[in-house]
Amino acid sequence: MVNDRLTRVRATSANGGRMTAPALRRGLDILELFLDASSGLRVPEITARLGLPRASVHELVGALVDRGYLTASGDQPGSYSLGVKVLQLGGAYERALDMAALGRKIAKSVAAESGETVQVAVRDGRLAVYVVRIDSRHAVRLVSSVGSRLAAHCTAGGKMLLSALDDDELDALYPDDESVEPMTRRSIDSKARLVAELGEIRRRGWSEEFCESNDDAACVAAPVFDAHGTCVAAMSITVPTIRWNEGARERDLDLVREGARALSRELGASGEHG
Repeated sequence: MVNDRLTRVRATSANGGRMTAPALRRGLDILELFLDASSGLRVPEITARLGLPRASVHELVGALVDRGYLTASGDQPGSYSLGVKVLQLGGAYERALDMAALGRKIAKSVAAESGETVQVAVRDGRLAVYVVRIDSRHAVRLVSSVGSRLAAHCTAGGKMLLSALDDDELDALYPDDESVEPMTRRSIDSKARLVAELGEIRRRGWSEEFCESNDDAACVAAPVFDAHGTCVAAMSITVPTIRWNEGARERDLDLVREGARALSRELGASGEHG
């Protein structure tokens, strides 16, 4: 397994493939060695297994220790094992799986009442990533799939997630107008407009879009909270504009808010979030 991994890294480097961040890839190669290790590893062992310069391994291991991905083994001087950060990442992955399973169950119930497409999204940088999707029962419906990624500022779910960020986090994601790229002629296309809309979303506690990510779709969304009161996802209902009217909007807004609260309760939220 280790030799296969080393061959893969060398081949990628030789053919000019995806080696755009060699230090990162080498760091990941080091971490992956611990998948096969029954105990800690020393720098000479890592150097020998990966065929990397010893000085580079020392530097990379030091960086991984600093960030909590590796830790020095107390009972074996000079040896390292996986750190607490890896456990935290594993926990986050497990929670994401739980949220998808729970979200699917609740989204099915919401879709049964609404008749429209219900989705649950999480945020990845400036993108909204859909981890749950329950199709509309109508022949005319939104076409997308689990794993779809859309510009967060152009979707109701994405805007809901962005509204949970503080000013510094938002500035890092959207430093200028150029970073706010529209998807349709109705999309938010400036940072000032984005900031203003996110402020309104925070005030009312839900979000919406009309033809901002798709010329033929409207959507409402509500926040999903975890046990710490953190907005970790957004549930949305998407409707083709041919079926969108004030009555549909009010019905689906009530349904998506209740669905999001139900999912929040399943994730351990309480009080105003649950």
